[in-house]
Amino acid sequence: MKLDYPDSPLYRLRHSCAHLMAQAVLELHPEAKLGIGPPIEDGFYYDFDLPAPLREEDLTAIEAKMREIAARGLDITRFETTREEAKALIERVGQVPYKLELLDVIPEGDPISFYQQGDFADLCRGPHIENTRELQHFKLLNLAGAYWRGDERNKMLTRLYGTAWHSAEELEAYLHRLEEAKKRDHRRLGKELGLFVIMPEVGSGLPMWLPKGATARRLLEEYIVAEEIKAGYQHVHTPDIARLNLYRTSGHYPYYKESMYPPLVFEDGEEFMLRPMNCPHHFMIYKSDARSYRDLPLRLAELGTVYRYEKSGELSGLIRVRCFTINDAHVFLRPDQIKAEIQHNVELVQTVYKRLNLEEFWLRLSLRDPANKEKYFDDDEMWNSAEASLQAALDEMGLPYERAEGEAAFYGPKIDVQVADCLGREQTVSTVQLDFLMAQRFDLEYTGEDGKPHRPVIIHRAPIGSFERMMGFLIEHYAGVFPLWLAPVQAALLPIADRHAPYAQGIYEQLREAGFRPEIDARQERLNYKIRQHETQKVPYMLIMGDKDVEGGTVSVRSREQGDLGAMSVEAFIDHLKQESTQ
Repeated sequence: MKLDYPDSPLYRLRHSCAHLMAQAVLELHPEAKLGIGPPIEDGFYYDFDLPAPLREEDLTAIEAKMREIAARGLDITRFETTREEAKALIERVGQVPYKLELLDVIPEGDPISFYQQGDFADLCRGPHIENTRELQHFKLLNLAGAYWRGDERNKMLTRLYGTAWHSAEELEAYLHRLEEAKKRDHRRLGKELGLFVIMPEVGSGLPMWLPKGATARRLLEEYIVAEEIKAGYQHVHTPDIARLNLYRTSGHYPYYKESMYPPLVFEDGEEFMLRPMNCPHHFMIYKSDARSYRDLPLRLAELGTVYRYEKSGELSGLIRVRCFTINDAHVFLRPDQIKAEIQHNVELVQTVYKRLNLEEFWLRLSLRDPANKEKYFDDDEMWNSAEASLQAALDEMGLPYERAEGEAAFYGPKIDVQVADCLGREQTVSTVQLDFLMAQRFDLEYTGEDGKPHRPVIIHRAPIGSFERMMGFLIEHYAGVFPLWLAPVQAALLPIADRHAPYAQGIYEQLREAGFRPEIDARQERLNYKIRQHETQKVPYMLIMGDKDVEGGTVSVRSREQGDLGAMSVEAFIDHLKQESTQ
């Protein structure tokens, strides 16, 4: 059920549940100070300033108190006040300083409203449901720390999360999805499967790939590079830093300054930046030589590492990091090539997703918000042309898409490829962006058929997006069971006794020569123990070798998914792997 801000019944239900939780916390802890308590995609939260920290077990008492208050059947009513009356009310109930600060944020002339249920009143725009008795199907989930208003310079508050639904069936289904998501959590699986590690000594948001994870990532990189070369892309390699003025020219510095790291100042006063984007480097490669209309489209691609400042509280495994590598590319083209090139890139995305077994995805046409002149470059003619071009390309392909105002990049509209994670939450993984602006800013030109200079149009695109984010998503999507072609270890070779080890080594060499990734487990452990361990490690196949296998020149094949497949010749097993690897 989608949460349509702010008019949906689910929004009002969850917003009211946040107030119910705040009232329950105040009845249990009268000294608590309230922060904010909004509804979110799958539930709600409220931030509290408490004299003593809460523990997970305290959630049970708070939830019980919520149910008690809900059963009182309190009417939820809205009333408006003057700014002076609101300040007096907030001070009278002891909800300073946070609510006073929120009061100051309300623009002059806007209504100042409170919502009241029983003795509890909270500064709030609403909307809410009508009576607490409607709040029945909710569950408190966990607590976390959160800086007041998301600013690390402010005090750390306690954030309580919960979820709420219209029916018991919906709540039960969501809680079931939560349990499944815990099993698939890429942070847990990443540790269990030896894929990556994040260590405080290195830094938060800076994952390090272990051999198995690095193997899977390398396979994904090799796949997309091969597909791009087939699609006419030329790969380049550019530095991880550049002069600050390059990002002033592009507009990234003024628009994204808060997400960039401080400049590196050299002894001569020259300023350099760790790059937050690869785009300007590719623009300069284009500019490094004269271009003709015959050269276009020119497709430049790179696996480029970028650096973004993310707040500590927003970091999350591989999904939100401070250093990541993008499957980035920029296509320089003539205006008459726009539709065909957009379609070419959408088809590339479809090819990639098919290979990754990502069947459920959809397209979003991300447009600007015309009223937001600060976020987007102000050129109505440019925006109208760019948005019409993207829409025409999708319409001609007959692909369904949704429109989303306010989701465009600052320099142009884009097609976002949306997927649902294991909790059903929508994520953007891939993008195809149209850009009429950067060629002007960087003075990019090509010589047209008329012999005169013309501006190219630029497409920014990334079918894989960030490798870190994609790998995190795939780990959860596959529940750690990678398809054979991506599996770090494709077959575990298990000699039953020491005398079978030389035979296992020979098979290992045959598999390696055939291009596969085997691993020998010759430890002095019981066979059943080793089988269970490799099943836990999500290894697709186990080859068990005893006396009969050595005598017959076979291997006893055990599939993680299908169980025992019986004895096969090594050649037959290799053919089996080849066939499965192409699926």
